[in-house]
Amino acid sequence: MNTIQRFIALSIAITCLIGSQAIAKPGDWPSFRGNPEMTGATTTALPANPKLLWTYEAKAPVKSTAAIVDGIVYVGTDANSVIALGLANGKLKWKFKTNDPVSASPCVVSNAIFVGDEGGTFYAINRANGKMLWKFKAHDKIISSANSAPGVILFGSYDHNLYCLKSGSGKLKWKFEADAQVHCSPCVANGQAIIAGCDGKTRFIDIETGKEKAAAELEGNLSAGPAYFTDTVYVGTLNGEYLAVRANGAGVVWKKKDKNAEGGIYASAAVSEGAVVFGSRARAVFRVDPANGQIKWVFKAKGDVDSSPVISNRRVYVGCNAGEIYGIDLATGKKKWQFKTGSDITASPAIAQGKMIIGSGDGAIYCFGS
Repeated sequence: MNTIQRFIALSIAITCLIGSQAIAKPGDWPSFRGNPEMTGATTTALPANPKLLWTYEAKAPVKSTAAIVDGIVYVGTDANSVIALGLANGKLKWKFKTNDPVSASPCVVSNAIFVGDEGGTFYAINRANGKMLWKFKAHDKIISSANSAPGVILFGSYDHNLYCLKSGSGKLKWKFEADAQVHCSPCVANGQAIIAGCDGKTRFIDIETGKEKAAAELEGNLSAGPAYFTDTVYVGTLNGEYLAVRANGAGVVWKKKDKNAEGGIYASAAVSEGAVVFGSRARAVFRVDPANGQIKWVFKAKGDVDSSPVISNRRVYVGCNAGEIYGIDLATGKKKWQFKTGSDITASPAIAQGKMIIGSGDGAIYCFGS
């Protein structure tokens, strides 16, 4: 077999290994917000009073939100690594060394993991053994967590681009240049990649062509990833506004500003039937009516909330910069559970298979369950 034949055979093998699309099994959490639409909601239930089951000491802050698939936890660390842990016991399966810290969340697609680092390198990793499949170099750091669509993987970079790569080979399919950094993770819904950018626009981009289909011009810049539910996108801005944008045509359905969003919204919203939940740097978690944006309740945290809330079985779970993790009743906004870690929490909860995983600035990864 000559060199060209070996290259073709390797390319085919990687394509078969990765597959064409992330197909999450019921109860898995394969990407940043649990699904391509980034709703941050799951039907998986936690016990009424979750117990600490194990901790793993990463020896560096953990800002990355975990992915959980088939009983394995995948998470990035500030120690220039992506690690795989057993969900049952927290034992290390493997460690993959990156060039720079990893604050983005891994995205699991079939037998591969996709994630970028803060130096701008994007990796495809074999999730069975932690070996690199391929890598791609952007021109600035990657904070954006990857998301998937059939045959492709998408992520943003501080070089102003949203990238769409072929998942089997890492070859560039297209890139879309925004007017500022793409900090947020892209949302995927109805054949579109949706980004809320630092240029103050929520953009709807055709995944097949890379062409913009529509854009909503907003007054404030955006950092949080958009959440899609029933043809509407929900997002908060850095100037403290929160809004709903129609996915068809990018018309603003409603836009609100409130003292409970002062300091800006950096966290992505969680959305389920009849509820949208935001976190803000006003030390607040608040639920609004998806029809009109009216606030239903406000929960005051001990610190700013950059951790994106997750809705699970009529509760909201979220961390804050004071190191607290809360379980809040979705109906009333009353605190039902809390846990104190050793440092700030900017990672978001990942809930799967009856357990919750969350990292902290103290370098620990915590697992809660029954």
